[in-house]
Amino acid sequence: MAVPHGRNHFLIIAVYVPYVVSVRESFRIVLKREHLVRTMMITVVVGSWLTLFNVGDVLLAEGIDWHVAGKVVLNYLTPFVVANLGLLSHS
Repeated sequence: MAVPHGRNHFLIIAVYVPYVVSVRESFRIVLKREHLVRTMMITVVVGSWLTLFNVGDVLLAEGIDWHVAGKVVLNYLTPFVVANLGLLSHS
């Protein structure tokens, strides 16, 4: 895709459209043991950091309630989803 960039010049932007796999194929890829080990390691490390950074002070001061528990779940769910989407985009 060419985008106007200055006088008589164009900036070329590459657009990558990934190959779309079926839902069944996606689950087969994501649930492979070596992929699960890698994505779960990413989930634990990044999710723990996000939880510490986002709600660590609340957890230490007030403990956990349903609102904080929801945030903690999302802090771990986010890197899990992102890691799996990255895995699928390279498969």
